[in-house]
Amino acid sequence: MNVQPRSVSLRERKKLRTRQAMIDTALAKFTEQGFDATTVDALCGAVEVSKTTFFRYFGCKEDVALAPTEDLWTAFLADLEARERDDRPLLEVIQDAVLAALARMPEEGWAERVLVSRRLAAATPSMDAHGREFCARTTRSAIEVLHRRFGLPDQADLRARLALDLLAAAFHCALEAWLARDESHTLDDLVECVRGAFAAIPGALTLSPRDWADS
Repeated sequence: MNVQPRSVSLRERKKLRTRQAMIDTALAKFTEQGFDATTVDALCGAVEVSKTTFFRYFGCKEDVALAPTEDLWTAFLADLEARERDDRPLLEVIQDAVLAALARMPEEGWAERVLVSRRLAAATPSMDAHGREFCARTTRSAIEVLHRRFGLPDQADLRARLALDLLAAAFHCALEAWLARDESHTLDDLVECVRGAFAAIPGALTLSPRDWADS
């Protein structure tokens, strides 16, 4: 009997458990001891893995600290890669890709990790800078996918970049609104905030002083 598929599945599950243990341990130690005061050696010792194993999963401490949101945008790129050509406005397509990526995030624990990660980033300049660079890389990767999968012409790069920047800005507004909530910080709450931010984009593009003078 061929048991190879089961063996691969078990191995992949072990890798996922190891990666998740590193994320959870890092977030806990960064919160308790401070990001700068916590070394990679300390993280590896707590999870009982080697530094080689750590760097197989993460490039640096910032990567493990920002893993919850980085996983979301990795899923976003994977969704774009798998989509069939869509003739709707690009902004609608990429909004759907973000919502699909959110739907793929684990209901148990992911939102709590995002909450801890974003609070750490707000107090840690190197995490904030790393997050901005990751966002820029994700935008470049998304444009590459749009070229390859959707046949985006070169002259559309500026419009595609602006659409992706609008998407990122709306998501960050939603994330800020979600973080500012007094109580509930569930995945469903974040999805609600994201949908609200996306819905506000058309009005933001036509907003004028007369609109708030009349309100």
